[in-house]
Amino acid sequence: MRTLRLWAAALLLCVAPVVAPAQANAVQIEKHDFEDGTAHGWGPRGDGVSVTVTGAAAHTGTRALLVDGRTATWHGASVDALPFLDVGVTYTVTAHARLVSGQPSSTVALTAQRTPDGGTTAYERVAAGTVTDAAWVELSGEYTYGAASSELLLYAESSDATSRYYLDDITITADEDPGQSGLSTDFESGTAQGWTPRASAALAVTGETAHGGTRSLAVTGRSASWDGPSLKVLGRMNKGSKYALSVWVRLGPDVTSGDLGLSLERRTAGEPVYERVAAPKAITAGEWTRLTGTYTLAHDVDFLAVYVESGTGTFPFLLDDFALSYIEPKPIQTDIPDAADGLPFELGTAVERAATLGEHGELLLKHFSSMTPGNDLKWEATEPREGEFTFAEADHLVGFAEQHGLKFRGHTLAWHSQTPAWVFEGLEATPEDKALLLSRLEKHIRAVAGRYRGKIDAWDVVNEVIDENQPDGLRRSRWFEITGLDYIRTAFRVAREADPDAKLFINDYNTEYPRKREALHALVAKLRAEGVPIDGVGHQLHVNIEQAPAAEIEKTIERFADLGVDQHVTELDVSVYTDFVQSYPEISPELFNEQGHRYKELFDVFRRQSDRLSSVTVWGLADDGTWLSTFPITRLNPPLLFDDELQAKPAYWGVVDPAKLAPLVRELSAPEAGVRIDGKRELEWDLLPDTPIARQGELSAGFQARWSASGVAVLAEVRDPSYGKADTVTVRAGGTDYVVRRGGTHAGGFKAHVKKVDGGYRVEALLPVTLGEPVPWRVTVTSGGDEISWNGRLKAINRVKVASAPGGTPTLDGVEEAVWAAAPAITTATVIEGAPKAVAKVKALWSPGRLHVLAKVTDDDLSAESANAWEQDSVEFFVDPGNGKTKGYDDDDGQYRIGFTGRQTVGGTFDAFAIKDNLTSAARQVPGGYVIEATIALPTVRLARDALLGFDVQVNDATGPARTGAATWHDAGGRSYLSTAGWGVLRLTR
Repeated sequence: MRTLRLWAAALLLCVAPVVAPAQANAVQIEKHDFEDGTAHGWGPRGDGVSVTVTGAAAHTGTRALLVDGRTATWHGASVDALPFLDVGVTYTVTAHARLVSGQPSSTVALTAQRTPDGGTTAYERVAAGTVTDAAWVELSGEYTYGAASSELLLYAESSDATSRYYLDDITITADEDPGQSGLSTDFESGTAQGWTPRASAALAVTGETAHGGTRSLAVTGRSASWDGPSLKVLGRMNKGSKYALSVWVRLGPDVTSGDLGLSLERRTAGEPVYERVAAPKAITAGEWTRLTGTYTLAHDVDFLAVYVESGTGTFPFLLDDFALSYIEPKPIQTDIPDAADGLPFELGTAVERAATLGEHGELLLKHFSSMTPGNDLKWEATEPREGEFTFAEADHLVGFAEQHGLKFRGHTLAWHSQTPAWVFEGLEATPEDKALLLSRLEKHIRAVAGRYRGKIDAWDVVNEVIDENQPDGLRRSRWFEITGLDYIRTAFRVAREADPDAKLFINDYNTEYPRKREALHALVAKLRAEGVPIDGVGHQLHVNIEQAPAAEIEKTIERFADLGVDQHVTELDVSVYTDFVQSYPEISPELFNEQGHRYKELFDVFRRQSDRLSSVTVWGLADDGTWLSTFPITRLNPPLLFDDELQAKPAYWGVVDPAKLAPLVRELSAPEAGVRIDGKRELEWDLLPDTPIARQGELSAGFQARWSASGVAVLAEVRDPSYGKADTVTVRAGGTDYVVRRGGTHAGGFKAHVKKVDGGYRVEALLPVTLGEPVPWRVTVTSGGDEISWNGRLKAINRVKVASAPGGTPTLDGVEEAVWAAAPAITTATVIEGAPKAVAKVKALWSPGRLHVLAKVTDDDLSAESANAWEQDSVEFFVDPGNGKTKGYDDDDGQYRIGFTGRQTVGGTFDAFAIKDNLTSAARQVPGGYVIEATIALPTVRLARDALLGFDVQVNDATGPARTGAATWHDAGGRSYLSTAGWGVLRLTR
């Protein structure tokens, strides 16, 4: 058995260290006992030498290393020691030797052959002793070296040139653990300091530029994106320990763009695995950029190296100031409640092997009753090549769950993503290819689900099959293109046969949004009616601190209740961002507290729905292992219950004991407007969505506010089916309570009106409050013994602008024909950047399913010199079909940019996948400017008279290669590309 410098003596799980008497606290670095039948990297030194594992003799156990065929004293057995012997560390090296029977007595020695960087090879004695064929002799000595070296071999030799001898139980210990001492390179020595090329790359130390000091490492001649500098770190990391890795990189001379990342290659028995530490990110030309990440070694390895690679391309680059540092683990908190205790459903977490080790494993076992693999049961992990199955990782996780009595969710048997290319390669939508693909699916499921029969409680059988933007709501995956719905039918049928006792789920994301909710509901209803054995529906719930509304999540769970299926929340996390662009250098306590209240709100829903919901899985154990740190961009995004150090966050307390959270203080904007206090919901209130107040029982509410010279008008919509005389809405503004009872009575000094509505009542009031600075604001709704409230500040903002769009269909040619005459024009007069000279006058029309826009831009200096579309003269149209006024974008919200040259760019969520094909346009240059005419398809809403769309327009003014100014119609914050909250409203008219 060989153990690679893994554990302090007290923590060894399987192998007790050999400790020299002078090293009471020694750390075992290496042990070679050859009991596994391999030579552990030891090989022949000298021509004709043979080094084999034999059972003819052993110091302990049943095997040893036989050295034979020697013809010189320096001949023997050697091993590369550079990976596990560090500069400046004192080691005790111990081996046991014995001569083969009949060999004369001789001296057997352990020697180090070392070549310092840029120096001359030296031979350094480590230990020696007189050895005979009568008994095993211990050879022991100390060894240390003081300079970075390019070669270090440990070898055994004998004073008798032809002696045949055995070696066994070779151990290396140290007073300090190299797995905790860290490693750094700065190239100031003028050498590569252990960095080597992965393929054809050339590495050279240069003094032309450096991040720190005077030198860096130049990387040229790369043959592939993965080719470049690599540094062996075997022995620098202990299994189960966590490390921080960091390196500074810079693009090579004359390279204008490129992305670089940091990865690790590990090998066990020669089988390579590649793991990301820092995903490739764009590097600004001429600047040093830091790549950083953390990594936990979860496997026994015989090779481990860190390397820098590019996302694409083979451009030259430089690196400097690499550092690997051990992260001292904090003990988990044992004096806090277990998160799963008291919940009326299973609480699970998504994990990989590293999360079952050390403190991570302790955290998992303390707080969770269920687990699921993040990646290790997906097709690419279990059957990367046809018929070749790899189950080591999944076996470990399933075995861990069995050992500790945890339930296990399998994820996932069929998905359009993370499926190897061979599954679909060369297949078309023909009967023959369909049969072949379904056969592959059946074989895969029988192999995977069958292997774990009786060990997995629930399977996500098919994953993410809905695309609500398609007319039939079905994702056009390769599965669907070739087989239609038959792949779903086959997957569930075969999964039931392979594991009859497992619950079978269909799993998808964004099911909390109405369009996807209904598409999935229709599919499940259809398939169950056919007899397809769908036992449950999984809702992923990758949400953020504001969206989706908790009320919509609850509606989704309630919606599927009529199908008689079980329901699971399968992939819960709460991003601290409401968009896909922002990045915070650190997360404030206020934001963590807000996240905690969001978890509280979500788990309130789950508890209420526990008769329909049997499991909630959080997508990750702690913030040091979340996919959101690199998706959709690389940024600090801690979305889970426990932080990077495995300590409880406000998110945890939001689940376990919300009373420990600090009060949540929010901010609400009140636009300027005059409204009539009559209990009716006039157009002004429909320009913005109601701000929700968290539900309790059957009581929920939403409200808005408007300010004017007369005071602050408030609208509250209360959903409360049980009528009570004591039901009230109380607004506390600036220290004064304004109470309105459900029956319509209220104190004097302000106007109020109450109107009965389906399922509750509506309150409209005008309060004698002046908004200068933001005022403290609290809305409380009571019903019987229930009370819900919203607490924060109210601030005044400008009125919400409304533009009109009459019906009509223009010809898309950049010419303002007669149909445009009925459309009133709006102007980009709100400056958000610089001093723009460009001004756009914009009109809008609508026809079924489409919005038409016309922009006439006055600008006598047009430029498309910059490669960036937003830095060219252009017009941007922002459209929110649902007028949600959210801080981020929903899937059907869009940023549609057209340059004066006709260049189109489209922005939205992720890669704007749902809207990127919605835009058609024409551009025409005219004296003194240009004209843009565009049509934007809006398939997710029904356009009709009086419909309201979120809408804004921005004109970008460029001079040479830079944007020198920008102006909008409505949004004064310059955040239209991030958020729909500041847009105006477009009202469709006759």
